[in-house]
Amino acid sequence: MSPQQVFSIASSLALVSWIMLAILPRRPWVTKVVTTKLVPGLFAILYTAIAVSLFWRSPGGFSTLASVGVLFSNPWLLLAGWVHYLAFDLLIGSWELEDSRERGIPHLMVVPCLLLTFMFGPAGWLLYRIVRSVRRRDSGDLLTPTNSTASASISTDLRLWNSNKR
Repeated sequence: MSPQQVFSIASSLALVSWIMLAILPRRPWVTKVVTTKLVPGLFAILYTAIAVSLFWRSPGGFSTLASVGVLFSNPWLLLAGWVHYLAFDLLIGSWELEDSRERGIPHLMVVPCLLLTFMFGPAGWLLYRIVRSVRRRDSGDLLTPTNSTASASISTDLRLWNSNKR
C-alpha cells in the first residue's frame, strides 16, 4: 500500500469520525468509544509503526526547521505527521463535545468549534474556550459547580465562608 492510499483511508476515517461528533452529539458511545479510543487507537498504531520503522533511518530531525523539512520529505514520515494531527485534533474535538455536554452548552454553538478544530486544530480549541467562557459569564454564575468533586467542595467552602461572615 502506498503512503497516498493510507493517507486517503486515514483521512476518510477521520472525516467520518468528525461527522459523527457533529451529527450524533447525544450518543455517548461516539465520544466514549469511537472518537477517543477506537479511531485514535488505530491512528496511534499506524503512527507508531511508521515512526519505529523509519524515523531512525531517515535524514533530518527536530532540532531546526530545516531538519524537520528534511525529515518530512520522506512521504511515509510526512504521513506519520499527518496521522499525528488527525489523532490529536480528534481527541480535542471529542473533549470539546464532552465538556460542552457537561456544561450545558448548546450543540449548535459547539459545531463551529468542531469544524474549526477539524480544519485548524488549535484555532478551534481556542474558539471553544471562548464560547465556553462567554457561556459561563452569560449564565451569571461563575461559581456554578460542575460534576467534579473539587468544584463541589469549593462551592461548599464558599457557602460556609459566606454564612460565617454574617
